[in-house]
Amino acid sequence: MKFMNERWETVEEIAAAREGFETALPGWQRPAAFGLGTLDEHGKLEFARVNVGENPLPAVVLATVCGYRNETGSFRLSRKDLTRVIELLSPAEACTAYQHPNLWAWRQLLLNLEMDDEAIAVFIADWDSLGDDPYVDALRKAADR
Repeated sequence: MKFMNERWETVEEIAAAREGFETALPGWQRPAAFGLGTLDEHGKLEFARVNVGENPLPAVVLATVCGYRNETGSFRLSRKDLTRVIELLSPAEACTAYQHPNLWAWRQLLLNLEMDDEAIAVFIADWDSLGDDPYVDALRKAADR
C-alpha cells in the first residue's frame, strides 16, 4: 500500500510503482482506453480526460479503486473513492519527467463533484469487445473509435 508521504521522483520509481499496482491485481490487463467523468444535467457522460493506449499508471491506480481487471465496462465512484484514487496517484507528481494530466483533471473533477454525485470510470479492454453499456459507447465516441 502506498503512503501519503511517498514520492516517486524518477521514471524508474514511477515504473516500479506501476509494476507494484499491476502485480497486486489478479487478472490485470492494461486497457486499450480509459476515461473518468461525470454525468451532465442531461445524463450525458462528460469525460475529464480520455486516454487511448497511454498512461498505464493512472489506469492501474484507477482500476485498483474501482474494480476493473480485464473486461470492458463502467464503474461508479463516490467522492471518497475518487479521493482515494487521487491520493494513490499523487506521489507520481514528484516526477517532473512527466506531466500529470490525469491527476490534474481528476482533482478538478473532484472539486466540481457535488456531495452526492458520482464519477464514472470507463475501461475498454480491447477494441473488439462488445457490450451494451452506454458509458462504454460514450468512451468509444470520445476516443474516435
